Amino acid sequence: MVKIIQGDRVGKLGQVILGCSAVIFDECREKILLTRRTDNGRWCLPGGRMDPGESVTETCVREALEETGLQVKVKRLIGVYSSPDYLLEYADGERCHVVALNFEVEVIGGTLSLSNETTEYGYFSQDEIKGMDLVEHNIPRVADAFNIQEGSFVK
Repeated sequence: MVKIIQGDRVGKLGQVILGCSAVIFDECREKILLTRRTDNGRWCLPGGRMDPGESVTETCVREALEETGLQVKVKRLIGVYSSPDYLLEYADGERCHVVALNFEVEVIGGTLSLSNETTEYGYFSQDEIKGMDLVEHNIPRVADAFNIQEGSFVK
């Protein structure tokens, strides 16, 4: 189980890790794919931490496949997120300050399915997401995905 700790500069209590998340739009670009996490029952973008020896695009592609069953290719960087006020604490006591890259991806194959990390999935509009129990650090990533702009967000 992952616990999110929030507070002024609480990130300094953890090791810095790099993570990636994938934004998968529906065909009309009105909804995005979210998954419900097995460990805490909350909604989030598909994603996870980078493994040694991977590029950030490889991480994004691997995590999307592991969590959704979809094969994707990275289209663009939506944003970089590194709030010092969030800390992830895992059941084994590991604490992580996450620097996350949020990518828009395109589905190129696979079949949407559940995994050992997900219990549910669905495409949701921005209005539908407002009423969902979304993992806190995904809130700005989802908002920025819907707020299309030419350059990337850096937060």
